[in-house]
Amino acid sequence: MKTSLFTGWQARFHAVCLLMLVSALAVGAFSSTAQAQAQVTPAPSETVAVEPLPVAAAPAAPAADAAAAAAPSFDHGDVAWMLTSTLLVLLMVVPGLALFYGGLVRSKNVLSILSQILVVFSLILILWVAYGYSAVFSEGNAFFGSFTEFAFLKGFTPDSVGNTPIKGLPDYLFVAFQSTFAGITTALIVGAFAERIKFKAVLLFSALWFTLSYIPMAHIVWGGGYLGAMGAIDFAGGTVVHINAGVAGLVGAYFVGKRIGYGQTALKPHNVPFTYIGAMLLWVGWFGFNAGSAAAADTVASLAFLNTILATAAAVLGWTLVEAVSKGKPSALGAASGAVAGLVGITPACGTVGPLGAIVIGLAAGVVCVWGVTGLKRLLRVDDTADVFGVHGIGGIVGALLTGVFSAQSLGGTKADLDIGHQVWVQLVSVGFTIVWCAVVTAVILLVVRMVFGLRVTEEAERTGLDVTSHGESAYEA
Repeated sequence: MKTSLFTGWQARFHAVCLLMLVSALAVGAFSSTAQAQAQVTPAPSETVAVEPLPVAAAPAAPAADAAAAAAPSFDHGDVAWMLTSTLLVLLMVVPGLALFYGGLVRSKNVLSILSQILVVFSLILILWVAYGYSAVFSEGNAFFGSFTEFAFLKGFTPDSVGNTPIKGLPDYLFVAFQSTFAGITTALIVGAFAERIKFKAVLLFSALWFTLSYIPMAHIVWGGGYLGAMGAIDFAGGTVVHINAGVAGLVGAYFVGKRIGYGQTALKPHNVPFTYIGAMLLWVGWFGFNAGSAAAADTVASLAFLNTILATAAAVLGWTLVEAVSKGKPSALGAASGAVAGLVGITPACGTVGPLGAIVIGLAAGVVCVWGVTGLKRLLRVDDTADVFGVHGIGGIVGALLTGVFSAQSLGGTKADLDIGHQVWVQLVSVGFTIVWCAVVTAVILLVVRMVFGLRVTEEAERTGLDVTSHGESAYEA
């Protein structure tokens, strides 16, 4: 009983203390509020002192206008299209090019070529940011820009606009778009000497070739260098990308040598559906490559888009027709190769020729490239595994030369008062310059790589397959 009373008293005591504390807090809060209100409530005599406040705030309006004027300005539609185009070019490489080449090699080497393309592409993306962009698009001489001015994108910020040749895009977006061009160009080469080259040799070759062949050619054509100043037309990379990579592949195939059994046994593609799917992914991605080179969602991009459709279709028909006549049976592999040939052919011309010109260029590229991968290949006596030179080199040459013809407004192009004879001569000079520059540089680089690592795997490794010997895995378990 005593315990119960004590407990009740204790509870009542705590309740009274709590009530007193709450009351004290309430009184303090009320008095503070009242004091604050008393301080901020203006006396009638202070009304005049309040009037000048709007006048003091007036200068803020011009400052806000200046800040708005200084903010980055660009067309959101253009930005959206260029983001999409960059993604489409990425689709061209992985998985497009990887599957295209992967189906052309034998089953024991498919993972090797997939790995080479992915790792080479990744390597070039990093080198592009490190010094590639700077060396291409900064001021310099006729062949190189500065390797340090924009190294690692020095001076660029997420909000910066107008520090690139394309003023209407965020700087980072233009850098990203151009990085995919550098990456796919270098990755194209590995198909020429696939199935017998050392993995570390591929990586060293790619880094050196990017530095000494891709960078100068891109600067010479697109960065204000020698050929660009001469007036050469290369809208999306006929010389910079395709002839450049095609010649490098040809020289590389010579240096590495023929595969064991080449010319004695049939070295057939192991998976034509892979190659077919890869070619179709290339076609889809190429719209970013070509139409994206307009750097805006405008009429030029629309023209390049249409031309990419028409030239590719014409090349497929041209290649198929030649195969049907010469071999009696048109092949799926030939049709897929024809699509790539048409894409290559229209690349330098897509933004300056009309639809009729695109059809002619595509048809010519399809027909001539059949000879490039058959007759010319036999004449050159070279083992170009994925026909890099026969398709990209020859198709790029055809497209670059015909660009000088069909860009004329009189033939449906966009160039008014174009002297066709003079322009074809300029295009011929650009083609010849690209071939010589790339051939010499590639040969020197391969000599260096051969001294450092050696180029070719052992005969035993080649017979076993590079999937197992170079990467320790197999695509198809027995």
